[in-house]
Amino acid sequence: MALQGAHEGARKKTNLLLTGIMAGSLAVVVVLAALGVINQYIQTILMTIGINIIFSASLNIVNGYMGEFSCGHAGFMAVGAYVSSVLSLILFTENKFFGSPLLPPASAVVLFPLVILTGGIVAALAGLIVAIPSFKTRDDYLAIITIAANYIVMTAINNMEIIGGPRGLMGMKATIFAMGDVAPLPWTLLWVILFTIFCVILIKRLMGSVMGKGISAIRYDEISAEIMSVNTNRMKLLAFMFSSGLAGIAGGLFAHELGFINPASFNIMKSTEGLVMVYLGGMGSLSGSVLSAVLFTFLLELLRPAQILKWVLIPLLLILLMQFRPEGILGNRELSDLRLRSRFAKKSGKGGA
Repeated sequence: MALQGAHEGARKKTNLLLTGIMAGSLAVVVVLAALGVINQYIQTILMTIGINIIFSASLNIVNGYMGEFSCGHAGFMAVGAYVSSVLSLILFTENKFFGSPLLPPASAVVLFPLVILTGGIVAALAGLIVAIPSFKTRDDYLAIITIAANYIVMTAINNMEIIGGPRGLMGMKATIFAMGDVAPLPWTLLWVILFTIFCVILIKRLMGSVMGKGISAIRYDEISAEIMSVNTNRMKLLAFMFSSGLAGIAGGLFAHELGFINPASFNIMKSTEGLVMVYLGGMGSLSGSVLSAVLFTFLLELLRPAQILKWVLIPLLLILLMQFRPEGILGNRELSDLRLRSRFAKKSGKGGA
């Protein structure tokens, strides 16, 4: 009991320390970006890392913690991207839908998070529509259904001329410029960092809760989980909705970072990127998703001169992971677990001596 209490106390201190570090880092990054010390290129990389963290961590809920196999996660990212983009255009900018904005552009400073969250909610509902028939199947069949869902979303967007169809949708940067008129801050970077922290905390709290334990139980043995009174169907639906909603948030941030989106931005290759990040970091490891998102973003930047060749190298990386390191970098462990284990091992060694 004493060891367990010490372990819990050390974990709480670690969490408080990490919270303080994140808050301080956020303030420093925003100030340096506002002063121009961090240039636009570095800001873009930081924003891409944040969006990839949300994308990979959300997919890890289904593929890692729950042990299912979803291959069409980019479809839900597309739903969030288009819903939040249309809302942003209608509310804060001159647009082709209603002409004048429905609200003062300056109100974007306050309402922008609600726009992104709305995109996430609609993506979660789209995830529910896919999940209800999907979870009557398992394994390869679930993968096929989610890939089909990804293509259905892309085809639907391609045939909706009101939102640009295959030509795409643009103009979201006007919302960011409107916020910049209120205060000269790197607003896109600020919102990406805040939403990244928000989503990581949500996932951490979910997977540490009773519901999260129920989701994880499905991965180990679904029949045993049902015997232990876990409503597996309900857990699957909630996990898939939550995962899809977070992907929608990533999509909304992605749209406003670029200022332009089209259906090709969310094709099967985008879903493959999510799979690579999940399996690179470790299935069922939130720390692994964060670490792999950082590594993968830098890898894409290194491969940028290779152009089309990178779409050969990325799937090849996934194949190599499955062959030689299927558990990923961290497996299902967290960085905090590794630090605490090392600390207690040292204490035990001293005590034994």
